Formats: sequence, structure tokens, C-alpha cells
Amino acid sequence: MSAALLSNIRVLDLSRILAGPWCAQVFADLGAEVIKIERPGTGDDTRGWGPPFVKDRNGKQCADSAYYQCANRAKKSVTVDISKPEGQALIREIAVHADVLLENFKVGDLARYGLGYEHIRAINPRIVYCSITGFGQTGPYRDRAGYDFMIQGMGGLMSITGERDELPGGGPQKAGVAIADLMTGMYST
Repeated sequence: MSAALLSNIRVLDLSRILAGPWCAQVFADLGAEVIKIERPGTGDDTRGWGPPFVKDRNGKQCADSAYYQCANRAKKSVTVDISKPEGQALIREIAVHADVLLENFKVGDLARYGLGYEHIRAINPRIVYCSITGFGQTGPYRDRAGYDFMIQGMGGLMSITGERDELPGGGPQKAGVAIADLMTGMYST
């Protein structure tokens, strides 16, 4: 059997919720080594988003949600407190050996910890630094948080979903799945 397509690629995944984790999962599905960084104590927010929750081999319910599992399969995971100097040093140490750094923090958040693009590029000039934000790195909305339903609305998708305005419950509706986040993750890969 031949090696997976991206088996020689290492991805440092600093993302959370859906768009970033979905992007990193596509990398993992294609054979890349993905190292997901999570907060100590709680991990990724979506670990607790349920029900449904995952069951272990004995049928006992675990703490992890099915949501978390379906967006983070095939990844390695480590907890790191990036607000502490030791955690920042660990991220830099991993980044030196990574091909891709993926993050979806608000613009400038990682730079406050010395983990922004310029900082990482200084220690690993060949790294691909993928920063997923709702509204980009520049422009009037750059500091706003972006969530799937906002992008669906502002992008016009909600204008073509739902019933006519004059019907009960009519008007724009968000798509049933977080399609903007899923597509962002896929196209960021």
C-alpha cells in the first residue's frame, strides 16, 4: 500500500469550534500528522456540545460529544496554556517542525502571545500560516468575531432559504447545517 497523499506534512492546529477543525480534519484525512492544541482543563469547547455523546467500547457514555469527534478525528491532541510563557515556548517548538499552522482566533489575538504570523515566520520561514477569520485580516470588520449564521446572513444565503415573508414563520432562515463554516474549512485546506 502506498503512503497517504499528505503523509509528509505536519499541521499545528490552534483552531476550535468548526471551520478550523474541519480544515485540519481534511488534512488528517489525507494523511497529514495533525497536532491539535487544546486548553488545559476543558479542551476544545465542542467536547461538551451534546447530546449525543460518544460511548466507549463497553457502551458507557464518555464526556466527548459526537460533534467534537466528527470534526477532530485522526488528530493528535495536547493541552497547552498559550497565555503562559511556557505554553508559548512549546507552541514555537512545535511550529519550528510544522509545515502548516492553522488558527481561527480573532485578528491579533495570537500576536499578543508572540504567536502571530511574523513571530512564527521568524522561526520557520517555510511555514504556511493559515488564519481563518470571519471578515479577513484587514478592512472595517476585521475585529469582529464571525460565526456561521452571520456569514450565511451577510453573504445572502439566508435570502434564498425559508418560506415567503407573508407566511407564518416566513422570512430568511439559516441553513440547517453550518455550511459556511464547513465550506470555509474545506477551501482553507
